[in-house]
Amino acid sequence: MSKDHRRRYSSQVVDGLSKAPGRAMLRAVGFEDDDFKKPQVGIASTWSTLTPCNMHIDGLAVEAGQGADEAGGKSVIFNTITVSDGIANGTEGMKYSLVSREVIADSIETAAGCEGFDGLVAIGGCDKNMPGCIMGLSRLNRPSVFVYGGTIRPGANHTDIISVFEAVGAHAKGDMSLIEVKQIEETAIPGPGSCGGMYTANTMASAIEAMGMSLPGSSAQDAVSDSKIADCRAAGAAVLNLLEKDIKPSDIMTREAFENAITVVIALGGSTNAVLHLLAMAHTANVQLSLDDFVRIGKRVPVLADLRPSGQYMMSELVAIGGIQPLMKVLLEAGLLHGDCMTVTGKTLAENLADVPYYDGTQDIVRALNDPIKPDSHLRILYGNLAPTGAVAKITGKEGTQFTGRARVFHSEEETLDRILDGTVQAGDVLVIRYEGPKGGPGMREMLSPTSAIIGKGLGSSVALITDGRFSGGSHGFVVGHVTPEAAEGGPIALVEDGDTIIIDAEANQITVDISDEEMQQRKARWQPPKPRYTRGVLAKYARVVSSASEGAVTDKDV
Repeated sequence: MSKDHRRRYSSQVVDGLSKAPGRAMLRAVGFEDDDFKKPQVGIASTWSTLTPCNMHIDGLAVEAGQGADEAGGKSVIFNTITVSDGIANGTEGMKYSLVSREVIADSIETAAGCEGFDGLVAIGGCDKNMPGCIMGLSRLNRPSVFVYGGTIRPGANHTDIISVFEAVGAHAKGDMSLIEVKQIEETAIPGPGSCGGMYTANTMASAIEAMGMSLPGSSAQDAVSDSKIADCRAAGAAVLNLLEKDIKPSDIMTREAFENAITVVIALGGSTNAVLHLLAMAHTANVQLSLDDFVRIGKRVPVLADLRPSGQYMMSELVAIGGIQPLMKVLLEAGLLHGDCMTVTGKTLAENLADVPYYDGTQDIVRALNDPIKPDSHLRILYGNLAPTGAVAKITGKEGTQFTGRARVFHSEEETLDRILDGTVQAGDVLVIRYEGPKGGPGMREMLSPTSAIIGKGLGSSVALITDGRFSGGSHGFVVGHVTPEAAEGGPIALVEDGDTIIIDAEANQITVDISDEEMQQRKARWQPPKPRYTRGVLAKYARVVSSASEGAVTDKDV
């Protein structure tokens, strides 16, 4: 096959006399005559010093670019934004977090669509920029590889960012002094990399690798390591191979690939945010995926990994025993993965896993299939008169599988946190945080601060929390998010009153409020929609166009 097809887009930008002005611009940034004949590989970097998750990615982008150049391409590095959930959680700024996923996807599509890159490497290191990167690559549908920036190493005494959040609650309970909280604050984040448990960042990195959009091993490497540098170099070179074979994201991101991602997320005990992001990623890939697919797959896939937040181990410890590749091999041999799915190596998933060694028999991080932590999924999709179109819970079983309690209603995360810390919230309460959905927030904030405070106060087994917002991958306890329809759209969660009895049943997959249909209709007749919290800017635009959380909270559904 002629190699001309590798320059499908860049030739339109730099070939011919009429493109002399464009070539002149590119010469100023380092192009020479021979470079105009090479396929251009855009390196989308999410570098910033906003957060430790991304502070090292500028160096990784250079490595990826060098890999592309050595393989015969011409790399061009460009940046997109990132924000820090860990910093913004519990503040008004957190409303921008999920919005940033769309901004990142839009910016990658915009830059590559304008500049004529033939292929792409995208490097992400935090919760929203990973699915944002994949969504951008999928929209463009040019040969592409995603690289995970890597996990952070544990802090002193096996701590991480969630340790700090929970220390706040422990202090409010009287179990920890201010000095002890400060000691954890000062040592829990030792350097670059994404949050250290099976929180959203590591969950999404694992899902993307399972889907075939990362090179084998990319999801399970320390951020600061020789293996991560090698991964970036290999990713740059891999794009040239994909260009040669004309393998695009649409060839990789099939329905079966999404089922593989869901399977691996369940086996790892991953974040509820995976539901939201996989639905959104499937939307961009024109793959039909729904909440019911999580239910169907969840019935046959067990939770095997004993990882934080509900377990005890960190991602760096999973890295040390071989990452997720041995787990995927076990799942494949058990018939739980589709082995014929194409991947960014140019080989199928089964071919990639053929020579992967099994875990050492002495490790206890990942259980055997016949000895699971939970025999079916921890990601529970709940329906009922409180969530007619679905809600998402993360129930490992350690919290129990059923909870009945009295509603204590709040209209914001901040108000809830204050009432937890001051002792107003008591055992037996079901905290209802509403008007925090994609439209109502707007932005669907994570409820990490209140859930961490609940755990820190020792109420993890005696207080439940439901919300039309969402949860951090670091949240644990009896929590239900993504309640749809959301309160701002007049969903039943808007109609709950203090003292109502709420029943959560993670075995029957139901969430209900114990009032009659007649009473529900009477409350609905009295309900008045709230005024928009923002009328200008990105949050206002987002609120106007964002879809339901049950559809991935995407912004181009009806465009």
